[in-house]
Amino acid sequence: MSDMSDQQPVFSIEKIYVKDLSVEVPNAPQIFLERDTPDIEVQIGSATTPVGDGLFEVVLTVTVTAKLGEGEAAKAFFLVEVAEAGIFQIRNVPDEDLEAIVAVACPNILFPYARETVSDAVNRAGFPPVILAPVNFEALYQQRLMEQQQGESRIQLQ
Repeated sequence: MSDMSDQQPVFSIEKIYVKDLSVEVPNAPQIFLERDTPDIEVQIGSATTPVGDGLFEVVLTVTVTAKLGEGEAAKAFFLVEVAEAGIFQIRNVPDEDLEAIVAVACPNILFPYARETVSDAVNRAGFPPVILAPVNFEALYQQRLMEQQQGESRIQLQ
């Protein structure tokens, strides 16, 4: 008779760390004399890699760009990119639930760390800190699923 605890779902954080951090201030020092407020653009993505039996590395990448103007005439204030990573132990979870866990739960855990790293990096680059708004990773995941389903239905109709 097998032990019931062997079949219990397991979800734990093994490690959270900054995998990569890049800060660029391409137009320094002249950009610090600029008085206009730049436009801030934020891009977020995530990737998952199995790293062992029941262990997954999830990397949340946040890119924040501040620039003034549009197109080739735009002046870049700064570009900060952080890859905040975590190693998560996920066991005894149905395969159909695993994708949602690594696409929603893990980024939800990593995001506050990434937000702090971005804010600190921007501040250390000589600019006022950028405080990122909360992100609804569940809504992003649902949107991606809908887009995939629509894409599959288009392929089947052709």
